[in-house]
Amino acid sequence: MELWDNGAGLTLTVALPLVGAVLVGLSPKANESLQKVVALLTSLVTLAITVGVALVFDYGNAAAFQLGTDRPWIPGIDAQYAVGIDGISLPLLVLSAFVTLLSIIYSWNHWDEPKNPKAFLMLILILLAGMNGTFIALDLVLFFIFFEVVLLPMYFMIGIWGDKTPRTIPIFGVTMETRLYASLKFFVFTLFGSAFMLLGFLALYFNSDPQTFSIPGLIEQAPALGALPFAGWIFAGLALGFAVKVLMWPFHTWLPDAHTAAPTVGSVLLAAILLKLGSYGFIRIAIPILPEQAREFAPAIAILAVIGIIYGSLACLAQTDMKRLIAFSSVGHMGFVMLGISTMTDIGINAAIIGMVAHGVITGLLFFLAGSMHHRYHTREMSRLGGNLKLMPKLGWILSFTAMASLGLPGLAGFWGEFMALLGAYNPLPGLNTTLFRSAMVTGAIGTVLTAGYLLWMLQKVNLGEPKAEWEGKEFHDIDVYEATAWVPLLVFTVLLGVYPKLVFGATTPAVEALVQRAFGG
Repeated sequence: MELWDNGAGLTLTVALPLVGAVLVGLSPKANESLQKVVALLTSLVTLAITVGVALVFDYGNAAAFQLGTDRPWIPGIDAQYAVGIDGISLPLLVLSAFVTLLSIIYSWNHWDEPKNPKAFLMLILILLAGMNGTFIALDLVLFFIFFEVVLLPMYFMIGIWGDKTPRTIPIFGVTMETRLYASLKFFVFTLFGSAFMLLGFLALYFNSDPQTFSIPGLIEQAPALGALPFAGWIFAGLALGFAVKVLMWPFHTWLPDAHTAAPTVGSVLLAAILLKLGSYGFIRIAIPILPEQAREFAPAIAILAVIGIIYGSLACLAQTDMKRLIAFSSVGHMGFVMLGISTMTDIGINAAIIGMVAHGVITGLLFFLAGSMHHRYHTREMSRLGGNLKLMPKLGWILSFTAMASLGLPGLAGFWGEFMALLGAYNPLPGLNTTLFRSAMVTGAIGTVLTAGYLLWMLQKVNLGEPKAEWEGKEFHDIDVYEATAWVPLLVFTVLLGVYPKLVFGATTPAVEALVQRAFGG
């Protein structure tokens, strides 16, 4: 048990991917097989450790931070190497390692130009370290470093392996490749949000007594911090930083461009994990440290969330590019996550967490499918992709199943996040404007209808009908062994989470209940 009790297990979830990235970097460039094996084994062992964390985790005490450590790190600024896991962060940590492993498996035989597995696999492993570190960090400095580490790998993934199509920037009239435009936009937006988040962190540190960056320590000081005359501004800074990452309207505009330009695995990791860092920041930091300010901002968050739900759905109906449609769908799905968070209730925050996990599994798979179709057809234009069920029936049926999960069909993973977010909005935290939240519930329910509309429309355009004349006489191979190995686990978990949501709720419910009780007294 020493491996788990002193934080070594959690530390390994970050250290192993970094070591793996170094080993891949040191391997001969010509030896692609060695690079792939090292990356695969690294991600496999990292997942095994996260599963080990889940197995030794004390679910009866899920509200407490477990299996961690708190040691001096940078004495000059009072930063600690503090890590730990509770019922809120555990599912997201497992999701991060799980999706990354499947991404490496998928990449085994699917490469975008320039074909450089060595650099690409190194970036994936560094990304894994940053994502895992964010979910286990219990110190604001450590959290910020990991939160920002994920920025550079994704920037390079998009900028190097992304779409090379020329694009004219409307405001400046400058023409550049889509990948350069998208990577720059991604970098600027996320860095902009992070600047405000950092200011919020510094404000919390300088106004805490004793001064500390410790997240649990700041939660203990929540009453005093919430009484500060400028506490609302601190919350606004934190919320802005997290909102950019979580894709809240109107800070969402970087994502459709990033997704459209990114290589397949980049889109999968961006949708499945990176978007969750912002919503996790709300639940881990902003709400428990500044609960009264969270209560004050809750109506505004709810309004922006439902605007995102409706806007994302309508934007999907206007798309012609399959991958861009899936990208805009994330605006709507993360809108449900933020609607759940805005209720400040057990049900709503639980809905947000299972919604994050489900979105990671389902939308990650949708991007895998869109990428594989693009590899075969060399286009993502839906008007050219009709009749896919006849050309590649296995891929077509998996696409149909995943779209049904994405629209929230009962019995599949996507149902619980949407249903419970709407349920939470009906009875928000006492003291919040019930009329406003119930109006948000009705608006969100309309969004579920629009979600079904655009996903069924996509299936009709892509899967049904007869293949277009341009594909006559061409051979299309259905899913290969690497695709099947990467996709089947996602299909299994889509069903498993749908019929047995306790797989997530068993960990999250005690932690969420404790968070709400501590923050709001109910």
